[in-house]
Amino acid sequence: MERRRHCVAAAIALVCAVTALAAPGTAFAAPAAPAAPMVPAALTAPAEPVPPGPPGGARPQQTLEQIRLEIEGLYHQAVSATDAYNLAEDQVQRQSTEIVELGQEAAKAQDRIDDLKQRAGATARAQYRGGGLPPEAQLLLTNDPQLFLDGANRFRQGQKATKDLLREMEQTQQELDSYARDASTQWRKLEENRLKQAKARKEIAAKISAAEKIEARLKKEEKERLLVLEREAAQRAQASWLASGALKGAKGAEGAATEQGKKAVAFATAQLGKPYEWGAEGPGSYDCSGLTSKAWEAAGITVPRTSQEQWRQLPKVDIKDMRPGDLIIYHADASHVGMYVGDGAIVHSPRPGRTVTITGAGANKILGVVRPGG
Repeated sequence: MERRRHCVAAAIALVCAVTALAAPGTAFAAPAAPAAPMVPAALTAPAEPVPPGPPGGARPQQTLEQIRLEIEGLYHQAVSATDAYNLAEDQVQRQSTEIVELGQEAAKAQDRIDDLKQRAGATARAQYRGGGLPPEAQLLLTNDPQLFLDGANRFRQGQKATKDLLREMEQTQQELDSYARDASTQWRKLEENRLKQAKARKEIAAKISAAEKIEARLKKEEKERLLVLEREAAQRAQASWLASGALKGAKGAEGAATEQGKKAVAFATAQLGKPYEWGAEGPGSYDCSGLTSKAWEAAGITVPRTSQEQWRQLPKVDIKDMRPGDLIIYHADASHVGMYVGDGAIVHSPRPGRTVTITGAGANKILGVVRPGG
């Protein structure tokens, strides 16, 4: 009877399974891939579609404009990581210098302590040569009043000198301990920034490699068309910026420039055609902030190495008040910088794969303007 009940239960389960499989609308295939993100109509240039890559790693069919935006996004991320790399490198150099200086100060403090110990030892030896009697007892044993007074005076002076010696030794030891603590702190920061450097370097390489792989799949005529689309996008952005009245009431090209500003502009424009290279400060290649910092250094003014620090530390000015030599900071993360040359244009080192060039100041999203030298 028990066996019969098991058979009946198994039969019912089988019927239920068959019924579920036969039910309309039931599917067991892999879920469909999510729909490709919508691209605004204004961004879809009349460019021919690019065939997808080989099976297995195939990408959805894209227009050249969509590919341009994807490549631009990857390079923007690489440039942002470059700023992080430059900041970490700048901090590593500064901390290395501070550690060396702390070591030098610590060595001086140790020399002082050694000298003080020698002087303290000389005092102890002199006391021993005096028969081991404390100075007070030696004074009481003399019968010469003048000798007593002279000895008392020397004793007071000796007491003060001994106290001063001990006080100086204690203070110097405290300084030495402080140098050691500061050096230890700087070493920790140094290692932290080296790790940040390594992480940023890895991210830069990954983003540039991804962009280059996308470009490598394009035919020669597609790459040429991509450059055209890039220039057209910059021109549209510049036209829109000028039409907004951003430069209404702004000063002319050269009249407002200071002598230092003219020197900075002259240096930057002399680098036209040199390639972008992340982390580079010349003379053969530059990244964006490497170009602007070296240009102002040539004019006799030191500015922060990175675009983010230039934005954070330098005085800000209104766009209508900017003059040649001022630095225009771009994007919400302050990851790009160009130098204003007048008449609504900048000179800048744009991104990997491009060279130092002059373009419209409004070709990218402006965060604000800063002024080196006040």
